[in-house]
Amino acid sequence: MFLAAVAALCLASPVSAQTALTPNIGGRVVAQPDGVYAFGWPGVYFEGRFTGRSVEVAIDPQLEVLAVSIDGKVRNEVAMPGVAHLTYDDLGPGEHVVRVDKLTESQTGSARFLGFTVGKRGQALPPPVRARRIEFIGDSHTVGYGVRATKHSCTQAEIHDQTDTSLTFGPLLARRLDADYRIVAFSGRGVVRNYGGAAPGQTLPALYPRMIPGEAAPVVDPAEAWRPDLIVIGLGTNDFSTPVAPGEAWADAEALHADYRQAYVRFIGDLAKRQPQARFLLIAGDSFAADVEAVAKTVDATTPGLATPVRITGMDLGACDWHPSVADQRMMADRLEEAAKAVPAFSAH
Repeated sequence: MFLAAVAALCLASPVSAQTALTPNIGGRVVAQPDGVYAFGWPGVYFEGRFTGRSVEVAIDPQLEVLAVSIDGKVRNEVAMPGVAHLTYDDLGPGEHVVRVDKLTESQTGSARFLGFTVGKRGQALPPPVRARRIEFIGDSHTVGYGVRATKHSCTQAEIHDQTDTSLTFGPLLARRLDADYRIVAFSGRGVVRNYGGAAPGQTLPALYPRMIPGEAAPVVDPAEAWRPDLIVIGLGTNDFSTPVAPGEAWADAEALHADYRQAYVRFIGDLAKRQPQARFLLIAGDSFAADVEAVAKTVDATTPGLATPVRITGMDLGACDWHPSVADQRMMADRLEEAAKAVPAFSAH
């Protein structure tokens, strides 16, 4: 990744980049001076549309890996700290789409997007915008933890470098349904309990309001314009994958399951108040399927048809630390696509 990025920077021919593109932004970003955006949640993306033979991409990956693609083809994966200006002047005539995707997971810190610009013979066009929107809320399965790996035993560096949110069920499903998306997911977090009982009180619902996951402020503006048609939640694996230990908040597994159900219902209720137009798909994994079905039943008793459980089973878990493989991610997208097409906003697709 480092060599590819260095090659792109060294071999690119300089062009006169004069026209800034207005980007379509997927995911949470924090606007900074001079049009710079900081971002930390998985799967954030920026898209620009233009005509002409050249475009410049300005990014600052920090400790993350950012993929730059043009017309759907990845041209570079950049993983060096500091501002990188990548120039592509080998484009054919006509309309093009340039895109930056965040591949890896930030649990602390953030990357920065500084903009797209086109050469003096190019023309900026309105950015790509899709009529449908999906939000994905989850844990490492949603993040794509080590998904590129084909082994279970990975170093921390390998986990970071082999994580690729673009290969997960969220972006796969969104592409199939022609939807913009955002991802609010954090590895190791649950609804009421994190993996191994770590970081008590810092569960995914507690982190959800943050604009950048590792920073307590700023938080999401309640008046933000983001209005998803569908919210897909995959939480529960970390709540139940390790036994309750002495000193934790629950006397036993039964108490944990009861707390999970109650808190999950509240979380969905809070989301529904903020996004009354949205329907919910709730991923039901092997160890907590009955809990998710009970949550959906409780939610639907108040608002019929609001939440639908989607059973996910039979994964090979071939990636790092027994996480979903690329094949597993495709299978999850298949099952979610079938459920999503029953949602009114997607039923005619």
